[in-house]
Amino acid sequence: MDAEDFRQIKDAVRQLVRESVIPLEEQIEDEDRIPDQLRAQIAEMGLFGYALPEEYGGLGVTMSEDVELAFEFGYTTPAFRSLFGTNNGISGQVIARFGDEAQKKKYLPGLSAGELIGSFALTEAEAGSDPSALRTTARRDGDSWVINGSKRYITNAPLADLFVVFARTNPEEKGGRGISSFVVETSTPGVTVGPKDKKMGQAGAWTAEVYFDDVRVPAEALIGEEGRGYSKALTVLSRGRLHIAALCVGMAQRVLDESVAYAATAKQGGAPIGRFQLVQAMLADMHAELLAGRSMVRDVAARYDSGEDTSVGPSSAKLFCTEMVGLAVDKAVQVHGGMGYLRTTPVERFYRDARLYRLYEGTSEVQRVIIGGALLREAGMPRG
Repeated sequence: MDAEDFRQIKDAVRQLVRESVIPLEEQIEDEDRIPDQLRAQIAEMGLFGYALPEEYGGLGVTMSEDVELAFEFGYTTPAFRSLFGTNNGISGQVIARFGDEAQKKKYLPGLSAGELIGSFALTEAEAGSDPSALRTTARRDGDSWVINGSKRYITNAPLADLFVVFARTNPEEKGGRGISSFVVETSTPGVTVGPKDKKMGQAGAWTAEVYFDDVRVPAEALIGEEGRGYSKALTVLSRGRLHIAALCVGMAQRVLDESVAYAATAKQGGAPIGRFQLVQAMLADMHAELLAGRSMVRDVAARYDSGEDTSVGPSSAKLFCTEMVGLAVDKAVQVHGGMGYLRTTPVERFYRDARLYRLYEGTSEVQRVIIGGALLREAGMPRG
C-alpha cells in the first residue's frame, strides 16, 4: 500500500476511535454490545477486511501496517476491535492463506464487507494451551464429512455466520498430526451456539461454547490438505499474537494518557498529585515500558514481513506486551487512587479488560515454552 494512502487510513481510524468509539465506551460496557451505528461505521471504513487480500475486497495491509492500526484499535474498549478482529485474523486468515479459489470467492468478499462474521473454532475444554489435544472429530461419509464435538471460549460465536473448525480426521494420529480444518456455516443442521459467556471484562466482546452434533458438510468444506490443520492454526495464531501485542501497546498508551491527565489536575493538600515524586515515578515507569513495547512490536513486525522470524518474535512480543500492559493498568489504578476503583473510571475498566490478554491465543507460560524451546533447538538440542 502507498505510504500516503496508509497514513490517511490510520488517521481516519484514529479519528473514529477518538470521536465515535470513546464516547460510547460506557454504553458498550453497560449494554454489553457494539451499537448498530458503530458497526455500520466500521463496515463503511473497510475495517472488517483491512488485513484480507485486496482482490477479495480487503485492504491487504502488511504486518507492519497491521500493528500500526492495532495501536489505534487498542486505545479504546477491546470490544471495538473484537467485532472485526476474527474476520481479519485467525478466522479469515485461514481461508485467505490456505483456502482454494472457490472458498476464497465464496467467503472473503462477505467477510471483508462485514456482511459475514467469521469465527475461529479451535479451543476445547481439554485443549486450550495445547490445541493438539483436541477431541472434535470429522469422519468421512461418502462425499461428506460428519463433525462431532464442542468448542469453548469462541470469540464472536453468537454473531458468527461461519466457523473455521478444527477437527481430528485421523484418529490413529497423535498430537498435531491428523487434524484438519473446515468451513462450517452456522446455519448447518447440528450447529448450536451456547449462551454468551459472562466474563470479568471486555464487555461487548462476545464468546460462547459451540456444539457440533453430526454436522454434515460437503467435501469442499475442507480447507487445504487433509491432516494439516494444526500447522495452519499455528501459522495464523503467530500473526494474531503480534497483533495482540500491538493492542496492548495501544491500551498502555490510553491508561498512561488517562493517568497523566488525572495526576496533573487532581489535588491533595491543595496541590496536584503530579507534584509528588512517587506519582511521577509510576508515570515514568509506564512511559518507559510503553516505549519498549512499541519499539519491540515494530521491529518484530518488520522481521515477520521479511520472513526472517514468524514464530519466536511474535511470541516474545505477546509475552512482553501483555505483561507490560498488566503492569500499566495496575499503576494507572494506583495513580487514580480511590477513583481508580470506581466503575465509572476508564482505568478501572481497562484493569479488568487487560487481564485476558495474558490468557488467550496462548498464555504467557506457553509463549515462554515456545521461545525457550526454539532457542535451545537452534543451539542444537534435540526435541524431547
